[in-house]
Parts: sequence; structure tokens; C-alpha cells
Amino acid sequence: MGKFKQPIIRKYGRGVQVCIRCGSKDAVIQKYGLYLCRQCFREVAYSLGFKKYS
Repeated sequence: MGKFKQPIIRKYGRGVQVCIRCGSKDAVIQKYGLYLCRQCFREVAYSLGFKKYS
């Protein structure tokens, strides 16, 4: 027996969504079915058709 418990398998919440590009679990953009973390989104946004307004 190990010293620590097994990680909790989550069914909903922030820990469920995973970036389809890098596998990160934090700051995942789900809108429009993207499922990309914010870092990956910045890299591929222009090729997806998003434009930067400043």
C-alpha cells in the first residue's frame, strides 16, 4: 500500500477540460468547441480565423 491516496477522478468542473493540443488542464477555452488552453490558442488563433483588435 502506498502512502498517498489515488487522485480523484473528476466528472465535472475545471479539472475535466483538457487542452487537445498540449494536455494542460488550466485556462482551457471551451467556447465554440475549441478546447485549447490560452497559450495554445494564442499560437493558432490567426490560422483558425480569429483577428486581433487593438
